[in-house]
Amino acid sequence: MTEKILILDFGSQFTQLIARCVREANVYCEIIPYNKAFEITPGLKGIILSGSPFSVNEPSAPVVDIASMIARVPVLGVCYGAQLTAKTFGGRVDKSNKREYGRATLLQQLPDDLLQGVSHQSQVWMSHSDSIVTLPDGFAVLATTDSIPVAAFKKTTTDSHALYGLQFHPEVYHSTEGKQIIRNFLVAICGCSQDWTPASFVQETVARLKEQIGDGSVIMALSGGVDSTVAATLISKAIGNRLHGIFVDNGVLRKNEFEQVLDIYKQLDLNVTGIDAKQRFYDALANQTDPEHKRKAIGKLFIDVFNEEAHKVTGVDFLGQGTIYPDVIESVSVHGPSATIKSHHNVGGLPETMKLSLVEPLRFLFKDEVRRVGAELGIPHDLLYRHPFPGPGLAIRILGEVNAEKVALLQAADDIYVQALKQFDLYNKVWQAGTILLPVKSVGVMGDERTYEFTVALRAVTSVDGMTADWAHLPYEFLAHVSNEIINNVKGINRVVYDISSKPPATIEWE
Repeated sequence: MTEKILILDFGSQFTQLIARCVREANVYCEIIPYNKAFEITPGLKGIILSGSPFSVNEPSAPVVDIASMIARVPVLGVCYGAQLTAKTFGGRVDKSNKREYGRATLLQQLPDDLLQGVSHQSQVWMSHSDSIVTLPDGFAVLATTDSIPVAAFKKTTTDSHALYGLQFHPEVYHSTEGKQIIRNFLVAICGCSQDWTPASFVQETVARLKEQIGDGSVIMALSGGVDSTVAATLISKAIGNRLHGIFVDNGVLRKNEFEQVLDIYKQLDLNVTGIDAKQRFYDALANQTDPEHKRKAIGKLFIDVFNEEAHKVTGVDFLGQGTIYPDVIESVSVHGPSATIKSHHNVGGLPETMKLSLVEPLRFLFKDEVRRVGAELGIPHDLLYRHPFPGPGLAIRILGEVNAEKVALLQAADDIYVQALKQFDLYNKVWQAGTILLPVKSVGVMGDERTYEFTVALRAVTSVDGMTADWAHLPYEFLAHVSNEIINNVKGINRVVYDISSKPPATIEWE
């Protein structure tokens, strides 16, 4: 039985980081909203209570029954979780004299397994406006800071499983030994065996897929991206050619991408049919200049094409999807689903339209974990680590109306840019790079002739998760090289510019 840590989310912006730290310690965990009922199953080894934007003293502050939890498993409260723990058992939490935010020095007062291997004075990250003033009876201070009397504490009575609280955030980068503290909780306190690895995930997932699918068949839309490719490979390992993959050329893929991806799928022994629907997409995009209209036109036609091809396959019972954990967390977040920023992330309507049961083998993996599983499955490195690419493809990197001629121009320019990034060893140093075709022409001179051609903008950003991004400071010599290559080799483009805006206020894509 898989060991598991449960993280109860009180709405903290850092909850996913806690999960990442637990997963990095090779321990499986899941995030659920604090108010969602759950069972304490035999495989559950411990519970972590997240931070929160709330104050524990607000009338509407979220609460959970910590006493019933520690009757069964160890519990660790982080920031709000620690304050809630202290208040629940009779301690006092008040507004701080000043809001403590940023780096602080953790000063150990008592030795304990939770702080084993941690420096006596360790840098931690604080983010709170309340402080624990007094602990309940039967609790002891493990560490302080210069500003607060209770930075880490534990329940000292032995009438239950262990109960700990941390006023700081061990999960963030600036808590330099925070991962060690979390690992101590997992191993020394909860007794986790740290056996959740890519190899074990593949083995368990393939077995589970065989059981779920039985003698059935799966239909799946593939994009050539990391998530769908890894998901399809896992399903194929379980059921072989009863997986029917469909890869649609929507006319706005990268240069030669349709042929290259189909070749990779063939190498992976995936049963995939390629559909050339370029002209249908160009027809649907004719006269469309609004970014959202372009997205919707592509999404609707994709569903139509996929439906047509799917109905050519008989006896299909399941729909495969490459859903990953951040999508799942967002859909069941404490505050409800996030507002729609873009409409292209997921193909809506397929399950309802086709009356199929979902198969989502990556449902509980983060992106970096998907890549590690992909490597375990033997998927080529270039595919696993290629830059994110928008669902509507180059259609939202062509500002204004999209047609075959503009796509060909952008494909050629973008291919020069991407290949140069790889040649100069810069590709893996940026989060995402792409070329944008602007709806403006300018005068240029080539030889003795004047030209009146398009302008392209180069975009490259650095990021951790895509939520925020800074423009990449690429060398001038590199940018000069790319500009020369594009202008000399792509007839129709005579000017190259570089985008130096960050997100926010800009976005990574231009549309």
